[in-house]
Amino acid sequence: MSTPYPFTAIVGQDDLRLGLLLNAVSPAVGGVLVRGEKGTAKSTAVRALAALMPKVPVVSGCRFSCDPVSPDPACPDGPHEAGAGVSRDARMVELPVGASEDRLVGALDIERALAEGVKAFEPGLLADAHRGILYVDEVNLLHDHLVDLLLDAAAMGASYVEREGVSVRHAARFLLVGTMNPEEGELRPQLLDRFGLTVEVAASRETDQRVEVVRRRLAYDDDPAGFSAKWADEEGALRARIVTARALLPEVRLGDGALRQIAATCAAFEVDGMRADIVMARTATALAAWAGRTDVLAEDVRQAALLALPHRRRRNPFDAPGLDEDKLDDTLEQNSGEEDDPDPDGPGGGGRPPQGDGPDTPPQPEGEAGDTPAQSVPEQGQEQGQGRSSGPGEQQSVRAAEPFRTKMLSVPGLGEGAAGRRSRARTEHGRTTGARRPQGALTKLHLAATVQAAAPHQRARGRSGRGLVVRRDDLRQATREGREGNLVLFVVDASGSMAARQRMSAVKGAVLSLLLDAYQRRDKVGLITFRGKDAEVVLPPTSSVDAAAARLEMLPTGGRTPVAAGLLKAHEVLRVERLRDPSRRPLLVVVTDGRATGGPEPVALASRAARLHEAEGIASVVVDCESGPVRLGLAGSIARDLGGTAVTLDELRADSIAGLVKDVQSTSRRAA
Repeated sequence: MSTPYPFTAIVGQDDLRLGLLLNAVSPAVGGVLVRGEKGTAKSTAVRALAALMPKVPVVSGCRFSCDPVSPDPACPDGPHEAGAGVSRDARMVELPVGASEDRLVGALDIERALAEGVKAFEPGLLADAHRGILYVDEVNLLHDHLVDLLLDAAAMGASYVEREGVSVRHAARFLLVGTMNPEEGELRPQLLDRFGLTVEVAASRETDQRVEVVRRRLAYDDDPAGFSAKWADEEGALRARIVTARALLPEVRLGDGALRQIAATCAAFEVDGMRADIVMARTATALAAWAGRTDVLAEDVRQAALLALPHRRRRNPFDAPGLDEDKLDDTLEQNSGEEDDPDPDGPGGGGRPPQGDGPDTPPQPEGEAGDTPAQSVPEQGQEQGQGRSSGPGEQQSVRAAEPFRTKMLSVPGLGEGAAGRRSRARTEHGRTTGARRPQGALTKLHLAATVQAAAPHQRARGRSGRGLVVRRDDLRQATREGREGNLVLFVVDASGSMAARQRMSAVKGAVLSLLLDAYQRRDKVGLITFRGKDAEVVLPPTSSVDAAAARLEMLPTGGRTPVAAGLLKAHEVLRVERLRDPSRRPLLVVVTDGRATGGPEPVALASRAARLHEAEGIASVVVDCESGPVRLGLAGSIARDLGGTAVTLDELRADSIAGLVKDVQSTSRRAA
């Protein structure tokens, strides 16, 4: 077994270490979500925490880690009698991103359950993590149904496995830690809320601190055991402090003054529900115990708010988590009580974790003159000086108009891509549509089809009793239909003609609305823009819809309209993505007024480029941005060449035409 990096040797990252330690003191806090860029010791800190956890007494031979003092009466390996057990180290169980549902919650032997009527249960990762740590790296990349199962178990303290009327329940209480890189996509707000605390981590910009990080890491890599031995005393002291804080926790008093501050803070920041209040109360109590105090002070409430509220403040999926600290201080001051006055010089000295020996923690592309003049012309609703211009021939980037709910756009046919909420697909979850022989391990039994397959062979198999003689060849896998996520590739016209009539704000608002829809439907997104002489992949296909929204906001306009270049670039991106992720079907969304300019025969070139997509059956929609009394209908021509359909900005709204989805699908089907 490899030697973990010492927790006390981590340089800086105060909030990360404090969040983990508070959960070690009080698992009722509800876990911690660690958000940050790659290479910021997220995984290192979580793995190091496991070595600090106190030993766990368990019933000897129990696969579910029952406490010998009060064993679970419903334990599948039970019943156990209370008594002495054995002690072992607390486990840290890692949940891989690609894990199956059965690997997470466990699996029943369906064949034995049908033939013998016994509950032959193989425990999953939730059972392994009971009374330990469950670590989910890249939690934002987990499939939704796994995240739901995980967080339900964390909330209820138990895992339930049910297969065709056969049920198994076992205790599953663990410290849940998730790490993620926001660049790879966000968690849904309702899932964010299920994590007790969240911390943001980033690499230090201080030279001395970065030097110390590298020095310690190189020393650890050269001699892990020797490096860990140098930090053994600090590790032992921190482990003892955790044990002491746990013992003190039941004696901590959460006074009415502190409770009023907690309630007032949650109300002031308009968080949804009451979970935030409860988490803040538990966190403030854990902070007091960690500081060696039996009274919760205002400083504990403030620190608890900074850890428990930022991720619950998101009103829009594109909003960055955060908290206005000035507003927080004002709220706490207005609701301060005498019993909760801060006492920074009192016993315990505050809630920060030990620092160890380390130092303290402390371009746009050029455009081409074309359809519009070079000077900056503010759009409607944009103040002077807002936005920026990147060069001659470009107008300033403008803010997007208010997003709206869009019509449902989907890919025709039946796919087999990643789980999502856009297009029809064969999935592991959804309504049952039929049965087939299992390919590999059986995951979803189709009971009726299994019985039907086994029934004709009962006499030949010598059946004599009431039980059904079932063999592996009789088992049938249920086929289910649900929804998949798609690759939504946006090709946005950023030429001068789009800004000539001050339309770009409305166009950005429409694309932002479609991005919001893609976020809700679990799609991957990509963004291509075209202007001047060429097209540019502003954002390669990614699960981070937030990144696409940020790039869109900074998008300037200007130059000619090379529609063909945009469509050819999209064809290249889709070709590469087909090799990387062949099961994910694409939806091409072209946003343009269709007025192709620049180069010889620009309209004919655009038509030929569009037919490349049509020949491959790519589902496509053209959002027609043309406005004014005279309309040429060029976007409609591009849509016909693509084999898709054209909709105006007004028709894109969900409360407009009712047949939009049907039109998109039927047109695409004719193209295929």
